[in-house]
Amino acid sequence: MRHLESKLQSACVKWFRVQYPKYARNLFAIPNGGARDVVTGAILKREGVTPGVADLFLAIPRYTIGKEEFCAGLFIEMKFGAGTQSKEQKEFQAAVEREEYRYAVIRTLDEFIDTIKEYMR
Repeated sequence: MRHLESKLQSACVKWFRVQYPKYARNLFAIPNGGARDVVTGAILKREGVTPGVADLFLAIPRYTIGKEEFCAGLFIEMKFGAGTQSKEQKEFQAAVEREEYRYAVIRTLDEFIDTIKEYMR
């Protein structure tokens, strides 16, 4: 499943960087998961790796005129097929939404494209 999510995430990042080259560096991966040896895992944990953090972050704040709505940035969690968020991912989502970040769970490239186009308006 992770491999399919990885392919989806790669396609999404590629599309974004082609469509928005000016902001190519503003969308980045947060390598928070994956298998690691015990020593590397301990080092990363001390450095701040936190369970549940989203896969991607778009560091572009948005203010929607008319709605009087501010958004500090967009966190994106990749889920392929019927994959569901873990307890930690749901807790992370709630925490960042309280601080005026948007959060999206993306399952397809088309869903990613629609989400980004709406966000970048």
